[in-house]
Amino acid sequence: MKIKEILSLLEEMAPLAYAEDFDNVGLLVGDPKTEATGVLVCHDALESVIDEAIDKKCNLVVCFHPILFSGLKKITGKNYVERSIIKAIKNDIAIYAVHTALDNHQYGVNKIFCDALGLSNTKILIPKQNFIRKLITYTIPENAAKLRNALFEAGAGNIGNYEDCSFNSPGIGTYMGNENSNPEIGERFEFVENEEIKIEVTFEKYLESKILKALFKNHVYEEVAYEIYDLQNSHQNIGLGMTGEFENPMPEKEFLLFVKDKMQAEGIRHSAFLGKSIKKVAVLGGSGSYAIKNAIQSGADAFLTADLKYHQFYEAENQLLLADIGHFESERYTKNYIVDFLRKKILNFAIILSEENTNPVKYL
Repeated sequence: MKIKEILSLLEEMAPLAYAEDFDNVGLLVGDPKTEATGVLVCHDALESVIDEAIDKKCNLVVCFHPILFSGLKKITGKNYVERSIIKAIKNDIAIYAVHTALDNHQYGVNKIFCDALGLSNTKILIPKQNFIRKLITYTIPENAAKLRNALFEAGAGNIGNYEDCSFNSPGIGTYMGNENSNPEIGERFEFVENEEIKIEVTFEKYLESKILKALFKNHVYEEVAYEIYDLQNSHQNIGLGMTGEFENPMPEKEFLLFVKDKMQAEGIRHSAFLGKSIKKVAVLGGSGSYAIKNAIQSGADAFLTADLKYHQFYEAENQLLLADIGHFESERYTKNYIVDFLRKKILNFAIILSEENTNPVKYL
């Protein structure tokens, strides 16, 4: 099995197009054409993890955080990033990062977070913007069903919990071909008026080339008329953070102790107790201070995230309980999810969960 085949499965799990623009996801080190010997899944691809991969004969390390985040001008081994990269290259080990591609997925980091707490009725906290496009095309009625189904097969027409969504309207199309034309209906230099069906479908923008390939392959016309628009609609199933609800509310202190236990947090910093029960909870794995206002607007009773600064606790504005449970802790179960996904897809190949604890934060 080639490494590139495993990378295709990882992109199925977390499409790289879902990642934030600032992020550095995908294959960071290595040749995808290399034959894979084993996969080691970790949180951070530190030098100790590369040593573990060598010891366990894994030449692909799948990490959550990208070890290469900003540009390197020199690789001399002077810091932990460069030492990891040098060791990986010397030992022909590829490194692949998922990070915000999985953060933004509806079954990714924040759904894993919610599931660990037993939250139900989950919804994206900050739906992704500028990610949906609309295709409009025109064809004869006899071709409409075939063309529409091909577009659906390519990924168009998915809206929330529904698929194969489209709008179809009849009309009259006109054209006249020149001496170089080869019209499907009518003759060259003949003005043709013909019944047509206007088909409208939405799609996620990263699918555009696949959608257009299906359009051109399954359309009967020599020249295909089509339009593509960017939509302002937010994507309800892709985005950062998530909200969910407990079946039974619990007091604030009991809630934080529950979170501490479930997420194996060694300490939780939090804003002042407000004397109300916690039922609706907003979560955002990793650094989530930018989402405090979104959590308040969602009507959450509490917001769980990490890396909060002193003054950011004031932003709770006595409207919700704000808690920093730790960066690593909030993403703790992500690597387990990746391992489970790959093991279901690859039944006869070594998929290993790293035993290295790469959390750099320690507690007394």
